[in-house]
Amino acid sequence: MVRNNIFDVIVVGAGSMGMAAGYFLAKRGVKTLLIDSFDPPHHNGSHHGSTRIIRHAYGEGSQYVPLLLRAQVLWEQLEKESNTTLFEKTGVLGIGPRDSAFINETIESANTHGLPLNVMSSTEMMEKWTGLNVPNHFVGCYEPLSGILYSEKCIEVYRELALNYNASYLPHTNVVDIQGEEDRVSIKTNSGDYYAKKVIVTAGAWTSKLLHSLELPLQPTRKTFAWFETKTDEYTMTNFPAFFFDAEEGKYYGFPNMNGDGLKIGRHDGGKKINPDDEKEPFGIDPADEGDVRQFLNVYMPNASGALKDGKVCMYTLTPDEHFIVDHHPIDENIIIAAGFSGHGFKFSSVMGEVLSQLAIDGETEHDISLFRLSRFIH
Repeated sequence: MVRNNIFDVIVVGAGSMGMAAGYFLAKRGVKTLLIDSFDPPHHNGSHHGSTRIIRHAYGEGSQYVPLLLRAQVLWEQLEKESNTTLFEKTGVLGIGPRDSAFINETIESANTHGLPLNVMSSTEMMEKWTGLNVPNHFVGCYEPLSGILYSEKCIEVYRELALNYNASYLPHTNVVDIQGEEDRVSIKTNSGDYYAKKVIVTAGAWTSKLLHSLELPLQPTRKTFAWFETKTDEYTMTNFPAFFFDAEEGKYYGFPNMNGDGLKIGRHDGGKKINPDDEKEPFGIDPADEGDVRQFLNVYMPNASGALKDGKVCMYTLTPDEHFIVDHHPIDENIIIAAGFSGHGFKFSSVMGEVLSQLAIDGETEHDISLFRLSRFIH
């Protein structure tokens, strides 16, 4: 229940980035309202499926590394504040051909920032992790201090703490319009109008619809992932790391068998363009939902290609260059946009919550977010 309609900051979209932003704002004593069409964590966006990888040496570009290191610190602080396990230090193994640009950028970013990273031959990998089948011309880069985040649990904790710090929350509420006024922003919803000095729009796949006049280049894409029974114990969390492959067949990522749930595997590239308001096609409606990742397992992890235990559908919201958008609205400085996290954003949600709260309160952030400027798409 929201008792009035005027706030310092309203966050539109209380998923990964929005819930984190709400926590940081409320913790600083800012009168904050979180609005979401659903009730995060939920299965309608991009954060479900239990787990996400956090890597520090980053194939997407070394400019991300300082943000990742800060994100890791903030995740660990959140664990302590909530007395909840949110991170598992399983290590992360990246594998690909010697000439893979992604693998080489991962190695380069580790060298640039002095991160621990073990570069391994295919033979060395298969000796250490017997569940792997790696071609001779592939190399591996193993990062021992990285691992796995429990994504839905992270959002639950941010939500609980934000409310404890007196944030207000409106789930199951549709935002109809966002309008900048002279010294504030008005938010029209299906349950009434709300006003704030600053508004943060973190609405995932719906961001371009809410800010339609900007014509943001955001493409929602249907993605799937699945869990498979493993034929041996080579893939348990104590024996096997989280992983990503830049293979000839495509880019794949996955998680060890955690708590008997099975080995989790998904494909990062590809996917079908969708309208986020349309009913989502369930997992398995396309034979490739299972067939693609099973074929990958048959080649590279044959003992993990057991019976299908479960499969799910989620969304990526992609920018053309797959870098994020984090910036002020080009016309109204009171509106802050965070979108286009392109399937690799969840690990950053802790630091993005800090960034967005600083932009809303202070007008700027201590972090370098120049890579994410909106001006690269809208001049």
